[in-house]
Amino acid sequence: MSIPLQDIAAEQSLHGAPKSASAGPPRFSDREWLAQRVGELGEWFHNLDLNGVATAPNHFLGDFPNVKWKHIEPAIPRDLTGAVVLDIGCNGGFYSIEMKRRGAERVVGIDVDDRYLGQARFAAQALGLEIEFQKRSVYEVDSIPGQFDYVLFMGVLYHLRYPLYALDKVVQKVAGKLVFQTMIRGSEDVRQWEDNYHFWEKKIFEDARFPCAYFIEHRYANDPTNWWVPNRAAAEAMLRSSGMKIVEHPEAETWICVPERVQRDGHFIQELELNGTL
Repeated sequence: MSIPLQDIAAEQSLHGAPKSASAGPPRFSDREWLAQRVGELGEWFHNLDLNGVATAPNHFLGDFPNVKWKHIEPAIPRDLTGAVVLDIGCNGGFYSIEMKRRGAERVVGIDVDDRYLGQARFAAQALGLEIEFQKRSVYEVDSIPGQFDYVLFMGVLYHLRYPLYALDKVVQKVAGKLVFQTMIRGSEDVRQWEDNYHFWEKKIFEDARFPCAYFIEHRYANDPTNWWVPNRAAAEAMLRSSGMKIVEHPEAETWICVPERVQRDGHFIQELELNGTL
């Protein structure tokens, strides 16, 4: 599935990459050529080190996403030999690349943005890594055949207008572990809540620790795709509601989960909900 190096020009043309004087055979050891190609592929959100060339050296979050990865990566085995990995919302390919570097047999990265997919393909080729990148929405992730040892769902949830619908699809792909990250706002404290409350009990909703998600009607951080931003309690409650068990919390916005009750009577939770039998 990975694109041979000699096909890079055709592949980038297919996805609308800009044509320039740097077109021609790839010269990944030539930093000047490499830096020019990085610039031509548009603004990068993932800061990658491509043979000494940084793709987003002035990122407003610093060395992102490495600033997060350094806290997350100790929770993932150094040796992923034989593992199959799905990276949902792969962006420029940072997490796909890191999983492949650990020896994963197969890594599939999906995104809906042609610019990010073009960047990810270029980055993987520059680093000599065989990674599959597909244009596919999270809402159709359940149509990907099989399940995966690791599913990465990083920085996507709050960009979705229908977050729980998507999460219920994502968990269907998890055979091993889900690595989940979302922006959170509001309280980062959690407490134990009762399983049920009387209809007239309203004070729980005044508690900042109660699970809630903030709806962004217009923009947040100049981004019109920031829709629902949960507090910590809501992020964890959504994971549990989708049938996942939280096993690690390596950094403030990231959870590692395993399937616990994603199916009931042989059917996924989403199937039961859509059939009206949940």
